[in-house]
Amino acid sequence: MSFLDCSCISHAQVQPLDIDERYEDTSHHFLSSDGSEYTLQGPAGGDDITRLSVEPAHYQLLSELGRGFNNMSQVDMARHIPTGQMVAIKHTNLDDCTEEELLQLMNEVLLSRLFRHSNLLTSRLVFNSCCQLWVLTPLMAYGSADTLLKSHFPDGMSESLIAYLLYGVLKALEYLHQMGYVHRGVKASHILLSAEGRVYLSGLHSVYSMTRDGKRVRAVYDMPHHSPALLPWLSPELLRQDLHGYGVKSDIYSLGIVVCELVSGRVPFQDMAPTQMLLQKLRGSHCCLLDVAPFPLGEQLGGLKVSRSGVDSGIGESVATGSLTHSATAPPTDRPQSPGPKNHSVTLHNLVQLCLQQEPDRRPSASALLSHAFFKQVKRHTRSSFLSLMYPAVPVSSPEEPVSCPPAPSCHAPMSADTAEAVWDFS
Repeated sequence: MSFLDCSCISHAQVQPLDIDERYEDTSHHFLSSDGSEYTLQGPAGGDDITRLSVEPAHYQLLSELGRGFNNMSQVDMARHIPTGQMVAIKHTNLDDCTEEELLQLMNEVLLSRLFRHSNLLTSRLVFNSCCQLWVLTPLMAYGSADTLLKSHFPDGMSESLIAYLLYGVLKALEYLHQMGYVHRGVKASHILLSAEGRVYLSGLHSVYSMTRDGKRVRAVYDMPHHSPALLPWLSPELLRQDLHGYGVKSDIYSLGIVVCELVSGRVPFQDMAPTQMLLQKLRGSHCCLLDVAPFPLGEQLGGLKVSRSGVDSGIGESVATGSLTHSATAPPTDRPQSPGPKNHSVTLHNLVQLCLQQEPDRRPSASALLSHAFFKQVKRHTRSSFLSLMYPAVPVSSPEEPVSCPPAPSCHAPMSADTAEAVWDFS
């Protein structure tokens, strides 16, 4: 039974979406086999939801985590009553969706069933109750990297934590690119962390296939949906929309913007008008990491200082500098400040420089970046050291009493728009 086939009169029994027969699963050809290099990654019991039931009454909704899909979906933390397992449930009223939005939902669901990788947040448990689509995913107890920046690391994260997050993202991108897809939505709010320290890349609604008529093509030309919200992260060749098109290397540019975002706690280009941002990117202006002394910042920003101190310790530290563009620097009063100096390592500077090359052919692939010297520090981390990197952030816990009940199988049940500050960004 397709989730598009909604019968409000018959109140048909809830059925899981069965699309495996329509799409051949070829992901096993590209699954990574070097798990020894990243010991905290990989499947685990807490993240396996495939054996949970598909009956809405079996789930106790506890609290709202956020909203997604252009604010049309509500995401709740929930407990599977028979097993006690915590999950995240995104439910969307299909009656409120346009035909184009329904196709986007279907595409995301289909891709979730097609992809299988330990660093991609996919859902293999999707069902509908009357006119509501329920999509279940493992609970990401630490939320998104964007939320962590806003709540615990306003001046940026330590290099060790950044390396840890980016390594997981690169593993997911390597897999997607080998499968013939470009993500087109790599940003901090799509980097999620579980309580066990596993890094996941989400945002599959923006994924686009680079296969045409059974053949892999070098370039595509489609603009992603809701692209205005993605403008700071999009590559120059994607924004240019010319006959050259764009390819998987556009994700590498987005990754470079994410590095600047994680280092400084600020999104490059975000304070610019869209037209100015477009001109800056097309002219070749790119972001750089500024190594500056603490106070006063206004007197120390005259020159760019490359660190020679190597990789930082990464335990409970925050970055003291911002990431700005060469062509548009903010006034000294608007620049981020920190109580202690911070020098970025040479390898981090080099990583940003490689990712933000103007010409896509000059950017390394995701596979090549995985062997970059900046990620050597990832191999020495264990679960305990990961928890040290996350301090003072703590994983979200379930409230003692639920704040809501499972929605009745009504096609027109109202969805509250008054939401507390989301702990998980699903945009």
